[in-house]
Amino acid sequence: MDCHDSDPHSLALYMSTKLNDHDILYIHMIEPRMAIVDGRRVVPKRLLPYREAFKGTFVANGGYDREEGGKVVAEGYTDLVAFGRLFLANPDLPNRFEVGADLNKYDRMTFYTPDPVIGYTDYPFLE
Repeated sequence: MDCHDSDPHSLALYMSTKLNDHDILYIHMIEPRMAIVDGRRVVPKRLLPYREAFKGTFVANGGYDREEGGKVVAEGYTDLVAFGRLFLANPDLPNRFEVGADLNKYDRMTFYTPDPVIGYTDYPFLE
């Protein structure tokens, strides 16, 4: 089922503000897709209005890599970064980030499969 709103930005901003009244600990939002400008990944930073409206912990997701994730946290754009696809393919992602190891490539075709062997459980750990 699809869900639509005539003004999704205003609705999301309103909800981000109203959540402050209910002792919500964190909000997790997905950044629109990253853009490539002059061969570099650029974060559009379209979540800033919601970040400013919500007073709890703000978690952003949306295609960040280690470098860009660290940068947006250091700049105060978000409190935490979630790594969805990278974590699926790298069950030891924090360790890989820490030691600067290469990352496994994810396979989108196995993200939502009923197969109990291929997909979430078959990506290799570091040796």
